[in-house]
Amino acid sequence: MIEQSPIIVSGLSNPGFTKEVVNYLGLEEGLVELKRFSDGEIWVKFKENVRGRDIFIIQSTHPPAENLMELLIMIDAATRASAKRVTAVIPYFGYARQDRKDQPRVALTAKLVANLITTAGADRVITMDLHAAQIQGFFDIPFDHLYASPVFTGILANENKNLVVVSPDVGGIKLARSYAKRLHADLVVIDKRRYDANKSEVMNIIGSVENRDVLLVDDLIDTGGTFVNAVNALKQNGALTIYGAVTHPLLSGNAIERLEKSPLDKLFVTDSIPLPHGTKSPKIEVRTASELIAEAIIRSYQNESISSLFEIDKS
Repeated sequence: MIEQSPIIVSGLSNPGFTKEVVNYLGLEEGLVELKRFSDGEIWVKFKENVRGRDIFIIQSTHPPAENLMELLIMIDAATRASAKRVTAVIPYFGYARQDRKDQPRVALTAKLVANLITTAGADRVITMDLHAAQIQGFFDIPFDHLYASPVFTGILANENKNLVVVSPDVGGIKLARSYAKRLHADLVVIDKRRYDANKSEVMNIIGSVENRDVLLVDDLIDTGGTFVNAVNALKQNGALTIYGAVTHPLLSGNAIERLEKSPLDKLFVTDSIPLPHGTKSPKIEVRTASELIAEAIIRSYQNESISSLFEIDKS
């Protein structure tokens, strides 16, 4: 029997990322045509035979909502074309912040998106740095949750013995602990209170950052309000150089302006989603997560363990 390679295709949310993945694996990108009708409807067609093949669809689901619709339609097209197994590779899982009913009469949108992906016909999901890890439980299909910490920790490892890792809130402690463990650094937590969507204030810093270099880590940065508040508080409490490591750079609104005016020295982000058009800042440096995703794809295809790719301190 002839061994066939997986078919890796891309939506339009971040085609450059997919090219990095297939180049790393030494493969050709799968042939798929996506277009819009004049009224904006999305049309998808696979331009090669996918019957009995493993298909990996790479598509982040950040705004606009068409990115999510593209993913769903591509999954459906692959399923109806008799693909053997369809894996949705979602470097950034959108709507993850709507993972619970924290107010009356609101939608549980993260669960809705999980249902849509499953109903469309996906057999497996691979994603990276969920905003809320419990979203894995919304799926009844295999789900691989990768962590981007290996992408960043190599930057500062063994170079800075004065480093302390900071979580911007209590919910990010587990993620921050994984960085601290890899960097053999101390861990500090910021206790914040959120008084409205995208608005928060720093309450207390648990731990000492005085005369220390700081690595502030988070899964995403949106308007930058919470992140910049944390940076300012750290500086006021005696932090020296302040680095940021954030997986998903949404950078909406006036986030870039906020970062430029803040005492932040450098922000490292991944290419899970493209930077907003025209974004240029000497404070922002993009590190690719394509190799991490590529390794997950090939190991999944070969039915090998990928547990080493999502190592995190489970204590």
